[in-house]
Amino acid sequence: MTEAVEAGRKPARVVVADDQTVVREGIVMLLGLLPGIEVVGAAGDGNEAVALVAELAPDVVLMDLRMPRCDGVEATRRIRTEHPGTQVVVLTTYADDESLFPALRAGARGYLTKDAGGDEIVRAVESVLSGDAGLSPSIQRRLLERLSEPEPGPVLPPEAPDGITARETEVLLLIAEGLSNQEIARKLHVSTATVKTHINNLFAKTGLKDRAQAVRYAYGKGLVRPPAG
Repeated sequence: MTEAVEAGRKPARVVVADDQTVVREGIVMLLGLLPGIEVVGAAGDGNEAVALVAELAPDVVLMDLRMPRCDGVEATRRIRTEHPGTQVVVLTTYADDESLFPALRAGARGYLTKDAGGDEIVRAVESVLSGDAGLSPSIQRRLLERLSEPEPGPVLPPEAPDGITARETEVLLLIAEGLSNQEIARKLHVSTATVKTHINNLFAKTGLKDRAQAVRYAYGKGLVRPPAG
């Protein structure tokens, strides 16, 4: 039995936001079996989640991240700005840095992956309502790893050529080192899909067609220096 139930407090009023109907209904069904939680609404995207919060004033939103029209990060930002009495716990498939840190910066107080069990969800909800963070153990470890990492690596030129971003330049330098997409993803702590997006943007801006051209481009622009001797 949870502390909330033992203390006789009212159940936490929760809205579930997930664009996949089967997943959303499954989460709602699971939460209905858990002590200390009352599901008061379910949303299929971020816009619906914000509207439900305005209408129902729930205690917590369990928020997916990858949703159409309005994603979970933007919905979280709007909810925390417009309805600060409602906390947000992210419940997502993704635990990469480019999902985690924007969600936390937007105001999420909890972050769980979808392999979390019912007890873990209850603990996260109770934690954020008590003013604490509701983070899964794996997310806590990732945050500690990130804090212990040295400051960012490659020194980039003051102005990257052709309007490419600092992140795209970083990906370009790693391509020039001969790293695969999977190796770049591991090094930057992002998903392979994110790496592919950066590469597509890089190629579109520079007119490059393949990795060999990208390597020549990096050397030609002075981003990489040939080995001495």
